Amino acid sequence: MDEERDEGERHKIGDPHWTEEQIKRRRQRNLAIAWALAGFIVLFFVVTIVKLGGNLANRPI
Repeated sequence: MDEERDEGERHKIGDPHWTEEQIKRRRQRNLAIAWALAGFIVLFFVVTIVKLGGNLANRPI
């Protein structure tokens, strides 16, 4: 029983201590990922509209 507790204590990770520079770079990286994702979504939307073309308004209901 004591061995299990010691094993858990040994692998415990403490709280990270971020510097202002690390926080700034992480925020910039997150914004870049968000813009890339938004661009990818817009690309899919545009390709879908282009492929449907004029058939979008003439489809049966």
